[in-house]
Amino acid sequence: MIPESFIQDLLHRVDIVDVVERHVKLKRAGANYAACCPFHSEKTPSFTVSPTKQFYHCFGCGAHGTAIGFLMEYGGMGFVDAVKDLAHQVGMTVPEIRSEAAERAALAGEDLHAVLLQAARFYRAQLKDAPNAIAYLKQRGLSGEIAKRFGIGYAPDAWQALAGAFSDYAAKALPAAGLVKENDEGKRYDIFRNRIMFPIVDVRGNVIGFGGRVLDSGTPAAGGKSADGPKYLNSPETPVFEKGRELYGLYQARRAIREAGRAIVVEGYMDVVALAQHGIEYAVATLGTATTPLHVQKLLRQTEEIVFCFDGDDAGRRAAWRALENSLSQLVDGKQVGFLFLPQGEDPDTYVRKHGKTQFEALLHQALPLSRYFLDSLSQRFDLSAAEGRAGLIHAARPLMKTMPPTTFRMQIVNELARRARLTPQEVEAQCELPSGSLKKRAASPAPSARPAPPAACKRLLRILVNAPSLAKSITAERRGFLKTNADLLPVIALLDAIETSGATSTGGLTEAVRGSSYASLYEEAARDALIGTVSDDTAAAELEGELLRLEKQHVEKEYQELSNRKLNTDAERQRFVDVSRRLAELKGAAAV
Repeated sequence: MIPESFIQDLLHRVDIVDVVERHVKLKRAGANYAACCPFHSEKTPSFTVSPTKQFYHCFGCGAHGTAIGFLMEYGGMGFVDAVKDLAHQVGMTVPEIRSEAAERAALAGEDLHAVLLQAARFYRAQLKDAPNAIAYLKQRGLSGEIAKRFGIGYAPDAWQALAGAFSDYAAKALPAAGLVKENDEGKRYDIFRNRIMFPIVDVRGNVIGFGGRVLDSGTPAAGGKSADGPKYLNSPETPVFEKGRELYGLYQARRAIREAGRAIVVEGYMDVVALAQHGIEYAVATLGTATTPLHVQKLLRQTEEIVFCFDGDDAGRRAAWRALENSLSQLVDGKQVGFLFLPQGEDPDTYVRKHGKTQFEALLHQALPLSRYFLDSLSQRFDLSAAEGRAGLIHAARPLMKTMPPTTFRMQIVNELARRARLTPQEVEAQCELPSGSLKKRAASPAPSARPAPPAACKRLLRILVNAPSLAKSITAERRGFLKTNADLLPVIALLDAIETSGATSTGGLTEAVRGSSYASLYEEAARDALIGTVSDDTAAAELEGELLRLEKQHVEKEYQELSNRKLNTDAERQRFVDVSRRLAELKGAAAV
């Protein structure tokens, strides 16, 4: 792994304007530079590059990042290759550990990514000497080029093949990485044997796990398994691999997703690879698990439209309904989710090989919008000509409606449910336990003044700190203490920790430090806002101080009220009341200045 300190030093020396201008013609626009976005078609420039923040953002398609991110997105590089390219440009040497030392560190459990990368290289090398595996891939219509792009390999049909890849097969990192197991007698064996291997890669290009497709060598067994185990086998969850967060092929598909304006979600590795082989490079797959809200959230950050593509059989429709249920909480106005059911007996792999790219993409235009699939699927369960059926429809819709955010889209669903159930929209909202007129109230009403720290406070602090990370040093431990007591400010605390750990001094450097964070979308929004209105360091410092004073005043007022409303039995409690009263007076005085 490349040390975070090196990444920050590199971004400090690199000028993002020089990096982008090698590929895109930029024009000065005030303190920043502008151009037509290289990631989507447009006539009016909406792509902005900030030399002070070392960050780019497109206000049209949402593409954003650092100099490293630009090379990854525009040049299709992996994270490590992008870092090496930039380092070469500024005369820096990427710190690399000798392979023997890297293996020792990895086997000591220090770097599971290094272990998994080494396994991936081993599997790729084994494919060259596996004629049965090569024949299978050719039979499925895959070229050597597409196999190389996805890093496809082969796990030999042997119990301890990985002993040829690792000098210490007994190392604790191998089971920790999900590569080997131990039987009841304590003897180790490879988890993946006689399988086509599909490396699973995260957003930084790190190998985090594998999917393995068995090469049948014996008679089929019961339960949909071959004599060699299940048809598809995925890595177990590990410290670096969580199935509910990751999508196969997203790393390779990011640029194509932006260019196409959509992402297709399919069920299998071969579906993703076969579609890419036929020029449809914007497909991803879940990893042996149902679609999760995190999957949907991750994709909607990349594009405006998701199409779930499933087989038309019962299993495919069950998977589609689970995808719908887990999409509802992520739906916002301006985003679209659709469902495409292929003809019986077809999957994306077989369909695209039979009919080609043009016909497959024509099917995408026939995908059912989520709203229609949602309403029609529920309505078909009940006899809507009877009062009992209409009541059943609302009863079935209630738990699903409660997961949806209060958007115009939800309002449209409420209106259509009302029409089908012969109720008013207000009656549907009441029966589904939704705040009446919630969308209108949300837009028109300010946050209640009694709330100690509204989400707006979190956004203001994030905007200030992302704009000027160096100001984090001015926040005392005492102030961090009261910030931590407010759940709404957890993203701020996480950002402060990232700044302290990484030493980031610019928006760009901080963006790399929080890559993959669970609060990434909030930080991205703050970085975008920082580009809109650049402020001086003095102004930002004054804004931060004012915001912290306001939050501390709310915090102290709350404690003052709690102490005032109860009997103070001990000297410590009475002294605390005196201290809180004094601090509250000081804060009120500061606010009055």
